Amino acid sequence: MEPSDSVGPWLIVGLGNPGPEYKWTYHNLGFLVVERVAERNGIHQARRVWGALVAEGAISGQPVLIAKPQTFMNLSGNSVRLLVEKYAVASGRLVLIFDELALEWGTLRIRPKGSAGGHHGVQDVIRGLGTNEFARVRLGIHPGHPVSDGAAFVLAPIKRAQRKELDQLLDQAAQAVESIIAEGVEKSMTKFNRRAQGSIPEEA
Repeated sequence: MEPSDSVGPWLIVGLGNPGPEYKWTYHNLGFLVVERVAERNGIHQARRVWGALVAEGAISGQPVLIAKPQTFMNLSGNSVRLLVEKYAVASGRLVLIFDELALEWGTLRIRPKGSAGGHHGVQDVIRGLGTNEFARVRLGIHPGHPVSDGAAFVLAPIKRAQRKELDQLLDQAAQAVESIIAEGVEKSMTKFNRRAQGSIPEEA
């Protein structure tokens, strides 16, 4: 999964829910990251394509599509599949960005592939594509104490006290995406994977 492995555009997909009521919830970190990537790289003028808002641009001299599926989190798979087909996105050039309750708040983890780990949005993307072999950038949201209702927690607003940390996390995640495009997944994992103090163990 190095940048020289294939040609054609990169597809950078952030998972989230459409609508202003969801914008600053934990479950919308994927949307917030791709918005930061677009801002950092002067990529604007998104248009609706196959159920997603898609903006085209370039990062490190390579063509990039930045997408936010508008089908709600748990139904993202069909939109991602159609975008992959429409733009002939090669294997190894899809990057999925999403929140991860299995990782503590502030943790950033790049992986080249893997299971959905209970994340319904990722599960639907795997179902739509028929493979789990795509890069992902996972952003930890676990509060560090037991969560009795995970579904309610992920849809809760990010706490005001976490906003400064959030801004730093979004910048680092955007840099990680840029690194994946410029240097490949393996080098980016070495540079960016980190574990917040007290993080809970990852599942395989």
